[in-house]
Amino acid sequence: MSGHSHSHSPSGGSAGATHRWRLQVAFGLIASFFVVELVAAVSSGSLALLSDAGHMAADVVALGAALVATRIAGRPDKSGRRTFGSYRAEVFASGLAVLLMLGVAAYIVIGAMERFGEQVTVETGPMLVVGTLGLIVNLIALTLLRGGAGESLNVKGAYLEVVADTLGSVGVIAAAVLVSFTGNPLWDTAIALAIAALVAVRAVMLGREVLAVLGQHAPGDMDPDDVARTLAGVPGVTDVHDLHVWTLTSGMNVATAHLVVRAATDPHAVLDRARQVMRSDYGVEHATLQVEPDTHTGCQEITW
Repeated sequence: MSGHSHSHSPSGGSAGATHRWRLQVAFGLIASFFVVELVAAVSSGSLALLSDAGHMAADVVALGAALVATRIAGRPDKSGRRTFGSYRAEVFASGLAVLLMLGVAAYIVIGAMERFGEQVTVETGPMLVVGTLGLIVNLIALTLLRGGAGESLNVKGAYLEVVADTLGSVGVIAAAVLVSFTGNPLWDTAIALAIAALVAVRAVMLGREVLAVLGQHAPGDMDPDDVARTLAGVPGVTDVHDLHVWTLTSGMNVATAHLVVRAATDPHAVLDRARQVMRSDYGVEHATLQVEPDTHTGCQEITW
């Protein structure tokens, strides 16, 4: 006995789709400025500026992938085989952002190692100007994406990309000032390495969340034992087993469970109350609940 219709039409929309316009505006800003920063990085000879340009390139790809993913997630399934729709596309886009961030971090480290022992000339003027402009662009993008980062893992991936890039812009400004005052280009390399470390840490943090969703772990804010106790507290329920809770994509948690009830209990009342509890207490709109009388012996709990 299921909680409601099995239709998974995208009409309701995922959290990522709700904030698609934020991704669109941020993508336009970041993509436009990337060209400017890349030209300035090559002309100035700054590794810090080049590393920030490389990270901004990753931003462009990640934001583009996030936009494509929200579009794919909203498409109706014509094959009839994607019973949960294509919402997971947004999670895969977040995974791509993780790989890009790690790739940028590795690129920066390799570039820094190649510079040790070499005499490098760094033009601090273009660094300072472009770093400041980059900071402004990133702050605007951050303001846009922050509104959706708490609701969508897809938007959060893009947001963390821009957070790291914002701090990268701060690093470029700091490198320009330090090299200008000390005349030592090693400051440029040192700050580039700091940017790489920051990017890698952000990537690992987001990667853990992506793997938790793909591994179908229980949502971080939901304790399965607590869910079982709550369902067991529904009047008429004597036992709860085969409980599973997981995240389909950001803002879409799913649950299944078997509820054992006393033989004389109205199963419809139990089902309605259990659905209400899942929705109000845990925010689970899609809960597939099977109600079984305690006299029924045909259902056995699975062993895996």
